[in-house]
Amino acid sequence: MKKILLSTLLAVTLFSCKKEAEKTEENTAANDSISNIVPEPLPAAPSLKALNPQQTTDFLQTKNDTLYVNNFFATWCGPCVREIPHFKDKITELKGQPVKITFISLDTKEVWNTEVPTFVDKQGIRNNTILLDGSQLDETFFKNNFKEWKGDAIPFTYMRKGDKTDEYLGMMTSELLNSKIDSFIK
Repeated sequence: MKKILLSTLLAVTLFSCKKEAEKTEENTAANDSISNIVPEPLPAAPSLKALNPQQTTDFLQTKNDTLYVNNFFATWCGPCVREIPHFKDKITELKGQPVKITFISLDTKEVWNTEVPTFVDKQGIRNNTILLDGSQLDETFFKNNFKEWKGDAIPFTYMRKGDKTDEYLGMMTSELLNSKIDSFIK
């Protein structure tokens, strides 16, 4: 009788283990089929628009009832990086108003597809950034577009609304940026 009971107990235990192993294999198969699902790719970020010096001149000389705030920067410029949040705050604050804030990267073409996209994505300014190869700019470019800036330092901010312009060389504080924009829109 003991042998029968032990044999039955052993058979039940083995049978249970076999069922448990089948369940584990089913779960593994189910998990594997989930892990095989490829997530849909995120939409590609818009590519950065590059302007040549003449196109930039045309852009800077746009005269209408919109305030154009153009911030010339480079990814390697510390003061440029520190002032970006002030401009971003104004973009948010002035959304829906006739104000267009644009960052103009003067980085060289060699980093347009590497460092610049990474930088503008990290800063959250991709949709407001255009590329301009600073090495293509000459004395004529600066004379034709600015009263004071000779291209010798950045950051530089140029504002235009109609015929009224403002130039500022150096890092903008939040207060200074607010004051300059307010002088155009109030």
